Amino acid sequence: MLNFLEKTSGTWINVMAIAIGTGLGLILRGKFLAQILPILKQAIGLITIFVSFNMANSLLKVKAGELDGVILALVALIFGGIIGELVQIEKRLEAIGDWLKAKFKGKGKFTEGFVAASLLFCIGPMAIIGSLNNGLRGDDKLLVLKSALDGFISIVFASTYGIGVGFSFLPVAIYQGSLSLLAGNLAESLPDPANAQPVLIVTGVGGLMLLGLGLNLLELAKVRVASFLPALAIAPLVYWLASLFADKVR
Repeated sequence: MLNFLEKTSGTWINVMAIAIGTGLGLILRGKFLAQILPILKQAIGLITIFVSFNMANSLLKVKAGELDGVILALVALIFGGIIGELVQIEKRLEAIGDWLKAKFKGKGKFTEGFVAASLLFCIGPMAIIGSLNNGLRGDDKLLVLKSALDGFISIVFASTYGIGVGFSFLPVAIYQGSLSLLAGNLAESLPDPANAQPVLIVTGVGGLMLLGLGLNLLELAKVRVASFLPALAIAPLVYWLASLFADKVR
């Protein structure tokens, strides 16, 4: 039986963080909020890198014949990155965001705040990787990190756009909750989801992508993390093909 609260816990924490952040932003309107955001982003970036190493360590438990998890993850990232660049995932996501912002610009601060916050909180690798990790393994650490970042951003946005920012919790709840439930249902078919090889390789690849996101938050690099998103789907396939080949060689 799928444990609904366990598999979606990170999403509800995220929703509460947005609500609390919006409330604080409405109370603490002022320029100093924008001044403290960079240091808060750096703090989140450092913790994100720490969590990414912990997730990437899952690859050390993966083995398909003579190939270990690190090699399989490399293959998944290479092919995933190629696909992501060919279909221009990063540019398309940015284009969607720009189009929506332009469409609703000038239609009132409520709408502008709702659209801007919804885009920022939903479009990005952290939302996807965190939701999948929550659903597959019941691990909400990444979404808790995202919640902290979204909460601080909500404070700054709400001080400018008003209460519309708070209503962005709706798309966040629907989007992240659906991803977690989908992943949770898939995990139910596995005897030991937390230690299943396909889950471990997805977690490891997600950790490597998260490392790129942490470097971006610290402005140490500009990793095109969104372009690697197909690797999350390719990783289990790479593991399955490698295992199939290893069995035939024996």
